[in-house]
Amino acid sequence: MTAALYNQEILRLAASVPFDARLPDPQGSAERRSPICGSRVTIDVNLDDDGRVGEIGMRVRACALGQASSALMAQSALGKSPAELADARDALAAWLAGGDGPPDWPGLELFAPALPHSARHPSIRLAFEAVAEAAEAAHQRAPAG
Repeated sequence: MTAALYNQEILRLAASVPFDARLPDPQGSAERRSPICGSRVTIDVNLDDDGRVGEIGMRVRACALGQASSALMAQSALGKSPAELADARDALAAWLAGGDGPPDWPGLELFAPALPHSARHPSIRLAFEAVAEAAEAAHQRAPAG
């Protein structure tokens, strides 16, 4: 079953992450770490004038599943509001915990083979947890308009 966890698409995505593309002065940042495997993801965001993610940066030091999840998150996070990112984070956690179907986020169905492997779930959630936290921090920091 382990081979199914690391299919060609997962490995391709893992290799596509901009590992050290942090933002120089982000409005919000968050780091999440998996205590099980030591994977770590740091996400920086800047919000645009509409309060949506306008820029994203990241540093990823994670296993292939964490890297692939980070790549999928980064591919679709631009233009999302902090609330939408929190919803995606929560939907991913619920799905991994046995909920119905993958969240409405492009590509997450690739992680279906990991569903029975709960020890792998924290790595898959890292980027989604960090981006939601970073976006909320940026939102809290934004001046009231």
